[in-house]
Amino acid sequence: MLTFLKRSLGRPAEEKSSAARRLIALSMQGQPVWTPRDYVALSQEGFAQNAIVYRCVRLIAEAAASVPLKSNDKAIDALFANPCPDQDGVALFEAHYGFLLLSGNSYLELVALDGEARELYALRPDRMKVIPGKGGRPDGWQYSAGGRKVGFSRDDHSGRSPILHMRMFNPLNDYYGMSPVEAAAYAIDIHNAGARWNKALLDNAARPSGALVLNTPNGERLSEEQYERLKSELSDVHQGARNAGRPMLLEGGLEWKPMSHSPSDMEFLQSRHAAARDIALAFGVPPMLLGLPGDNTYANYQEANKAFWRQTVLPLVARTGRALQAWLRPWHGQGLQITPDQGQVPALRDTQGAAFAHIAQADFLSADEKRALAGLPAKGTAGQ
Repeated sequence: MLTFLKRSLGRPAEEKSSAARRLIALSMQGQPVWTPRDYVALSQEGFAQNAIVYRCVRLIAEAAASVPLKSNDKAIDALFANPCPDQDGVALFEAHYGFLLLSGNSYLELVALDGEARELYALRPDRMKVIPGKGGRPDGWQYSAGGRKVGFSRDDHSGRSPILHMRMFNPLNDYYGMSPVEAAAYAIDIHNAGARWNKALLDNAARPSGALVLNTPNGERLSEEQYERLKSELSDVHQGARNAGRPMLLEGGLEWKPMSHSPSDMEFLQSRHAAARDIALAFGVPPMLLGLPGDNTYANYQEANKAFWRQTVLPLVARTGRALQAWLRPWHGQGLQITPDQGQVPALRDTQGAAFAHIAQADFLSADEKRALAGLPAKGTAGQ
């Protein structure tokens, strides 16, 4: 028995860890791993140059940031309301959701004082690198800006981390998420190509869409000088918005043959509308809310708005609340609870009113049980 105790005491402390995750880190332990795609290019082609992506991101980020996150800790509530001197809580979480939608990753930095969280900052995801640890999980992060770098590391003993890395599911990467912009990249390219085509068409709108035909009895052709003069006249006198509607003077047997859009042109315009709907689908925004033509999936705008809140906004806010809860518990105790306040969502108030009516009619429930189902504290603790 004494020998067994000696052997047991001499063994190192066992550590819970996934055997598979160790394999992930074998070839990359301690080495920074960059995001495997060009976030800047995706943001420029998508958010900066595509009205559908811009509206989807703004619509989701602003809606999600308008839903307050409430907790059972007054210090956390104050932190969410005023996270840092430069931003209020709504602006911080709008940036958080925007980064998450555009890159699939969002990083929040926590500044602590005396062991308590005091400030929160949203960091640009394209400047952050994940440093894998020996267990396959992130061991730290490296942030680069202006030629300078700063590192962040996790305290394995206390579980406290200065960085919250929230990411969307990515089946092809162990450390970075996949954004809706990346999933809709082909649709965005098609939509942007259609916009450039329309822009070129607009630039040449004053040049009549048709053909000049030389109709002479002897089959004569224009001389090189006549051909160049005609091209110059069309370019200088009839091309451009300034010259729109100016009549054309024809001479020497020239006739104007107007031409309408070909079927391929019409299909190109329809493909642009289809691409816009694909982009909206990737973001989880009902096309009706974006004013896209030809989509009547929902009976009316109000139903589409409810579906947007239930299926896109509230799940995103709830996920953020759970991530913040797990991240902040080592700082503020394991009893910390963070949940979205759905009562502050105007689009769902009629639905909540119907739910409260059903709860009130449940005679088999006590008053405190009804209050619990409604998300309210018991009567005895309502004023505490």
